[in-house]
Amino acid sequence: MTTILDGKKLRDKIFENLKSKLDKMPVKPTLAVILAGDDPSSRIYVNNKKKCAEKLGINSIVIEYPSDVTEQELIEKIQELNADEKITAILVQLPLPEHINKSNVINTILPQKDVDGLTTANSGKLFAGEKPYVYPCTPKGILLLLDEYNIELDGKHAVVIGRSNLVGKPVAQMLLNRNATVTMCHSHTKNLADIIKTADIVVSAVGKNVVGEKNIIKNNCVIVDVGIFRDESGKVRGDVEKVSPAYLSPVPGGVGPMTIASLMLNTVELFLFDKTL
Repeated sequence: MTTILDGKKLRDKIFENLKSKLDKMPVKPTLAVILAGDDPSSRIYVNNKKKCAEKLGINSIVIEYPSDVTEQELIEKIQELNADEKITAILVQLPLPEHINKSNVINTILPQKDVDGLTTANSGKLFAGEKPYVYPCTPKGILLLLDEYNIELDGKHAVVIGRSNLVGKPVAQMLLNRNATVTMCHSHTKNLADIIKTADIVVSAVGKNVVGEKNIIKNNCVIVDVGIFRDESGKVRGDVEKVSPAYLSPVPGGVGPMTIASLMLNTVELFLFDKTL
């Protein structure tokens, strides 16, 4: 029987604890979100983040730019936000318009205001085995979910499918830092099914079905399904189908809610850094 890793339930638990803490704060954190372009999904995500922040008691502002915004305009706005003491967390909604260098923009954010944990300074600390100001939201949410269900990581074989800077690479490093033995797999990996057979934990972050009935898994395998996409019929699907692991995060309702929970946690953690409540 498969135990569902319920991201919604844990998100609600985290939100309850956060709101209790925020209600006691005379001064609240302020999250600034930059939205550039007209991507409809990005607009939905940003609106959801703003509503969620305000419901918890976090101040939130959204700064919008058209698709033809210049890279320099974004950099100057971030520099302005960096200098504003009232702004305690900054997020640049991705993707950015194609003509803008994402790295240049992200790395303008001060590491201590980098709520996504994506600057070179924060990711560098992560990969050096040091503690960044905050951990990237989705990988952080994955580990919080595993911890909530008391899933042992030390000495376990974790297979991470996908090598993006947003999920695959940081979650692999975070698992490694917790003493898991990590195998990274990607589009050029040979014999993926054979590798999956050896896994105690599988984290799949691809955005297409890569783990299914053709894969033989261990009886006690834990599968975290990060990937999400819509098929031709419009149905929301994940990377994992037709397998029965010991633990499985559903799509939707697994990692997605944990990503927004981690964003709110990060916002509060940045605000409280070097402070006492």
